Amino acid sequence: MTSKRLVARAAATLLLGLGALTGAHAQTVLKVSHFLPPGSNFQKNFLEPWCEKIAKDSADKLKCQIYPALQLGGTPAQLADQVKNGVSDIVWTSPSYSTGRFPRTEALELPFTMPPDGMGGSRAMWEFYEKHARDDYKDFKVLTIWSASNVVLSTASKPILTAADFKGVKLRSPSRFAALFLTALGGTPVNMPVAQVTEGVSKGVIDGAMAPWEVLPATKIDEVVKFHMEGQANQPGFTQTPMALLMNQRKFDSLPADLKAVVEKNSGLVAAEWLGKVWDDGNNDARKSLAARGNKVLTIKNEDLAAMKKQTASVEADWIKQATARGLDGKKLAAEAHAIGAKYMPK
Repeated sequence: MTSKRLVARAAATLLLGLGALTGAHAQTVLKVSHFLPPGSNFQKNFLEPWCEKIAKDSADKLKCQIYPALQLGGTPAQLADQVKNGVSDIVWTSPSYSTGRFPRTEALELPFTMPPDGMGGSRAMWEFYEKHARDDYKDFKVLTIWSASNVVLSTASKPILTAADFKGVKLRSPSRFAALFLTALGGTPVNMPVAQVTEGVSKGVIDGAMAPWEVLPATKIDEVVKFHMEGQANQPGFTQTPMALLMNQRKFDSLPADLKAVVEKNSGLVAAEWLGKVWDDGNNDARKSLAARGNKVLTIKNEDLAAMKKQTASVEADWIKQATARGLDGKKLAAEAHAIGAKYMPK
C-alpha cells in the first residue's frame, strides 16, 4: 500500500472516529425552572425521575439542567414569560398566577368543580385542556396540565364545619378564586406567601389557611393549627389550583423528530397521571404526620357542604359574566368543567 493510501485511510479513520465521538456526545440540555426548593415533592418525585426518563429514552441526547427556587430570577408569576422568551426551556408554573392570561383555564378553579384528589383532578384538568383550553396556550408547548389537589381548611382555634362558621375568619388564600370563595361565605381572605403562614398564625394575624395537605408539614403550618376540614371523598373540592409544565415552543420545534417523540411520549396524560399520584402520595403522607401530631381531621357533612355551594354560587355566576364579556362562552366552559370533573369523581 502506498504512503498516500495509508495517509488517506488514516485520515478517514480519524474522521469516522471523531464523527462517532461527536454523535455519542451530541446532547441537548434543557433548562428547567421552578419555584420550590430542590427537596420539594415536585422535584424529588417527579422532575428528577422525569428528566432521567427522557435521558434514557433519548440515549442521553436529552438532559435537564434544573434550576429550583427561582434561581434564574423572577417570581412564580413571571415563569410563563421566562419560558415564552427562552430564559428557560421548561417551567413549572400555575395559570392562576397570571390573572386573565389563561381565561378558559380559570373554569377549573371555580368552587366545587373538580375532584378532591390529585389523580382525579389531574385527569379532569388534562381532558378539559384538550377539549376547551388549548387556545389559552398558543405561545407555549404544553407538556402537561394537572391538579394541585383540593385545598383543605386548616385553623388554629376552632373548626369550620358550616357556612356560618366562616364569618369573620381570616384565612390565607392561595388564589383569586379561593379568595372569592371565602368572601362569599363571610370570611376574610389574606394574600400571603405560604412560607409566612406559620408566623402569621402564631402571631394571630390570620386564623389559618387554605392549602393542600402536602403543604402543611412542609411549611410547618401543621405545628400552629389544630383542625383540618374537608368534604366527603366523593364530593368536589372547595377549589383547586391548576398546574402547568410549559416548554418554549421554539426549543421544541428545534429538536429532531426522534427527540420530539421522546418529549411527547413523556408528556400529556402520562405526565398528568404521574403528577396526580405524586400529589396524592404527598397528601397521604401529610395526613399521617398530622394525625401523629394529634391534629383533628374533620369531614364536613353533605348538607353543610350543599349550603356552602349555594352561598358561593355567585362566584361562578360572576365569572361566567366576565368570561362572556371577553368573548368566551362562559356558561358552556363552566358546565363542561363541572361535567368533566364529575366524570373523574371518586365513587
